[in-house]
Amino acid sequence: MRLPQAKLQSVLDRFREVEARMGAAGDGAEIVRLGKEYAELRPIAEAVARLQKAQDDGAELKAMAASGDPDLAALAREELAEFDARLPRLQREVALLLAPRDRDENASVILEVRAGTGGDEAALFAGDLFRMYQRYAALHGWRFELEDASEGEAGGYKEAVASITGDGVYGRLKFESGVHRVQRVPATETQGRIHTSAATVAVLPEPEDVEIAIRDQDLRIDTYRSSGAGGQHVNKTDSAVRITHLPTGIVVTSSEKSQHQNRAKAMKVLKARLYDLQREALDTARAEARKSQVGSGDRSERIRTYNFPQGRVSDHRINLTLYTLPKVLEGEGLDELVDALIAEDEAARLAALEAEA
Repeated sequence: MRLPQAKLQSVLDRFREVEARMGAAGDGAEIVRLGKEYAELRPIAEAVARLQKAQDDGAELKAMAASGDPDLAALAREELAEFDARLPRLQREVALLLAPRDRDENASVILEVRAGTGGDEAALFAGDLFRMYQRYAALHGWRFELEDASEGEAGGYKEAVASITGDGVYGRLKFESGVHRVQRVPATETQGRIHTSAATVAVLPEPEDVEIAIRDQDLRIDTYRSSGAGGQHVNKTDSAVRITHLPTGIVVTSSEKSQHQNRAKAMKVLKARLYDLQREALDTARAEARKSQVGSGDRSERIRTYNFPQGRVSDHRINLTLYTLPKVLEGEGLDELVDALIAEDEAARLAALEAEA
């Protein structure tokens, strides 16, 4: 694998510069900024050091293999075989760290699941997807917190919003955005006919260390009484909150029991949505790269089909079909799909990097 030496040297030079400046910095804000950049660059510098040491060891082994000592040469040739197998792995490790990666890879996310076409069945499927991600989060040790939900008349959700907090959440869930289609016989179907319905999923990175300017005059905040299943669960006061961001028309709601908590939760979701708009506006190059790798992720694009009669899940972006539908919906089988999407993304990033070399 060829590595772009100019880019590699530039990263190493910057790492050494940041390391030197950290020792001399006196301003608290600068120390924090340099510390964050140092943490980002350090894995690359360490991977390069491992690669360079391996290359130096390989040169010594080749010299020993060409020596006049038969025993020493035989031993060196054995170690060279191991070296030849290890070198590509080290090169790939460096290449992946060098390749452009999403700046929000390690961010927590706001997850939004909405029923699409299909009426009650779509709401039931949206509920299935929402629970799938909840179980998946639990398996990875992430915190899953419901932000807002609107239940369907027959069950499931018309819309459900949650925050998922943990390290690397966005990196594993970012390819879930899009239209998910289900094919199954609804419980209300008396003639056994298979129906097709859909739900949309949006995965929005929560902004970290990014200022999202929201002016009070750009907001319309309404309070209203929550709707619910009836009885003790229906709020008797106007505690639910609806926030409308006037410049963009974005509307977010939260309908827990506390109006103060609802406002805070709604503002968190609003910031995530505005940040998502900002990312799209400022990072069109990334959007095009993603489109070429695993589909655009546009919410109007069907990305995956869940076929219950055949027990299969098909991801249309990478032409992968698994016959493990129950495991996928339980969360434990989702990793196989996620890993395949990440591998496809990595392959495209490495190809782009090699083109620079």
